Amino acid sequence: MVGSGGREHALAWKLRQAPGLTELHAAPGNPGIAALGSCHPVRAEDGEGLLALSSALDIDLVVVGPEAPLVAGVADQLRHAGIAVFGPSEPAARIEGSKQFAKEVMRAARVPTADTLAVARPPCVLKADGLAAGKGVVICRDRAELEAGLRAVSAFGDAIVIEELLEGQEVSVFALCDGLRAVSLPAAQDFKRVGAGDTGPNTGGMGSYSPVPIDVEEILELVHRPVLAELAARGTPFIGTLYAGLMLTDEGPRVLEFNCRFGDPETQSVLPRLDGDLLGVLAAAAAGNLRGAELSLTDEAAVTVVLAAGNYPAQGDIGSPIDGVEAAEATGALVFHAGTALRGDRLVTNGGRILNVTARGDTVADARERTYSACRLISFPGMRFRRDIAEKRGISAVR
Repeated sequence: MVGSGGREHALAWKLRQAPGLTELHAAPGNPGIAALGSCHPVRAEDGEGLLALSSALDIDLVVVGPEAPLVAGVADQLRHAGIAVFGPSEPAARIEGSKQFAKEVMRAARVPTADTLAVARPPCVLKADGLAAGKGVVICRDRAELEAGLRAVSAFGDAIVIEELLEGQEVSVFALCDGLRAVSLPAAQDFKRVGAGDTGPNTGGMGSYSPVPIDVEEILELVHRPVLAELAARGTPFIGTLYAGLMLTDEGPRVLEFNCRFGDPETQSVLPRLDGDLLGVLAAAAAGNLRGAELSLTDEAAVTVVLAAGNYPAQGDIGSPIDGVEAAEATGALVFHAGTALRGDRLVTNGGRILNVTARGDTVADARERTYSACRLISFPGMRFRRDIAEKRGISAVR
C-alpha cells in the first residue's frame, strides 16, 4: 500500500479483511496503518525505493493511493520490473495530471463536461492545470473574486483552465478499471469547502457520505467507459480507479474533473459499505481481467467527518497531542489516520487533515449522528471540523 493518508488507511483496513491476504506492507504508511501491517520509511514518490522494497519483500501487488506518484510514473517503474500494480501509467494518469489533457480526451470521447472559456470573466471557475491537492479550484462570481482567484491559481503554475460555472449537486463516482472494463463502486458526495454551508476556500475535502441516490451504472456508460475506450485507443489503457467528479445540472450530468485514484475522503465512506473481496478485484484489474468481477454492498450508509488543524487549509499542525481516539473507536466508529505521527508512544498531529471519523448506520441520518458522537470524544489543540456534513443530502453545490 503506497501512501500515508486517511484514504490509504481506509484501503489498508479493507484489504486487511481479504481472505487471500498473506502480508500487508505500507510505504510510508502512518500510525493507523502500522496497526494493520508493516510500515517502511519509503516515500510514495520514490519509485526506485518502492521497487527495491517490493523486490526485497517479494510483493505480489502494489496499490498506489495518492495521485502524485502516479502522475510521476511510479506505476511504470514497478510494472517494467514485472511487479503487478493497481494504478495507471504516467500517460494514463494525465487524466488528472493535466486538466487540459482531460478536456481533450472528453471532447474526443463525447463525454459531457463544463464548457471551456477563452477569457476569464465572472461568473467562471479557474482551475490550475496540474496537481494542486484539491486546492487549485476557485469560483469567481464577481471581479474581486476573479482577481483574487487568478493570483491564487497562478501559485500552482502558469497554465490555467477557465470554465463555465455550473450549479447543481456534486457527486463522486468511482470505477475500478482493467484497461477496458469497469466495475462500479458506490457513489459519494464530498464537501470541499472548509466552512459550514460550503463557505471559505477549497480543501482536500472536509467530509463525505454514501450512498447518493443516482444510477451509477448509467454514469459509467455515459462517462467512464467512453473515456476508457478513448485512452485505450491512444495506446494508454487505464488500469486503476477512474474517479469522475460530476455536477448534476438541470441539463444532465457534467464532468467537472477526472482523478486517477480513489477519492479522499470519499473512500472512507465508500469502503465500509463494501461487502466482498476488494483485494481480489484490485488484483484482477491489475492483471487486466475484470471480466465477471463484482463487489456487493451492505444496506448501511456511512458518513465521514474530517478533523483538521486549526489553520487548515492555509497550514497544518505538527506535534500537538491527540486524545480520545480509543474512546471514539469504542463507540463502533472507524478512525482513519490522515496526518498523524508517533512521538515515543504518544499520538500527535502531523499535517493539515489529521483524522477521519467514519460511522455506519441504517440511514445517512443515523450514520451522521454516530459519526459526530465519536468526533466529540477526540481532541487536539485547535481542532476544527465542519458540523454540517451530510446534514442536507443533495445540498446545492457549485464549482
